[in-house]
Amino acid sequence: MELRQLRYFVAVVEEGGFTRAAERLHLAQPGLSAQIRQLERELGQPLLDRSGRSVRPTQAGAAVLPYARAALAAVDGVRQTVEEYTGLLRGRVAVGLVPGTLAHAFDMAGQLADFHDAHPGVEVTLTEDTSDRMLAALRRGELDLAVVGVAGKAPPAGVELHMVIDEPLVAAAVPGHPLFAECDGADAVAPAALRGHRLIGLPHGTGMRGVLERLCAEAGFRPHVAFEAATPDGLARLAARGLGVALLPGLDARPGLDTVSVAAADARCRVALAWPAEGTMAPAARELLRRLRVGTGGGG
Repeated sequence: MELRQLRYFVAVVEEGGFTRAAERLHLAQPGLSAQIRQLERELGQPLLDRSGRSVRPTQAGAAVLPYARAALAAVDGVRQTVEEYTGLLRGRVAVGLVPGTLAHAFDMAGQLADFHDAHPGVEVTLTEDTSDRMLAALRRGELDLAVVGVAGKAPPAGVELHMVIDEPLVAAAVPGHPLFAECDGADAVAPAALRGHRLIGLPHGTGMRGVLERLCAEAGFRPHVAFEAATPDGLARLAARGLGVALLPGLDARPGLDTVSVAAADARCRVALAWPAEGTMAPAARELLRRLRVGTGGGG
């Protein structure tokens, strides 16, 4: 029994006849028929019913068909794996991003472009969503990698993390906002100072929103989030129009805003590469992860 005979048998069944199967396989029909008959003689059973207008598998042929397909799929898998490990990566990598990632200094867009240039046979798909939904998609196997905001240092259940951004948070508002008067010239404010102020935050399910809600809960109150925006830049724009106090990553200057540090050890903006903690990662996804980790100071 030869693999090509199994491939011919599957093609005849799928095309419903020898003529169309021969065209699909780019073979002469007599040669195709001869190979199928040789396979039937070796197995000792007719695999195809040739009595009707279309060719159909016999009872024995129907029983053999799934094994033939499985054998062909296994061979194709071996061939693809060898190609992947010799640098000819194939396949698809599904990547999730928190909004605003493509504009950040670690240049996610450039990293993806370099990967595409090196491995044009890999299809990379991008999705923007909240961190909570992307973490759930990672656990379900719907995403291979994601860039997510995290509310703490510990990895969420079922995923591994490589931190790419870890910045202190500041409270930002227009000059003269009452929050700064309450500071009385101090360099930092406790989270409790946010009580009673209109706040501007990212949507529920994001890492920074999780930090804001946790800090306020620890101070004994629920935050009054009057406005939401999808990105830190959006938060800053709303705050600059006097609409409230925004918690923002503190390392970037924000035109039109005064800032004060938040006096809490875990008041930080953290963004991380995330991938499933269990299961085998496909070679293409593993190579993209390696490149991203190197590009963000995480080693090979």
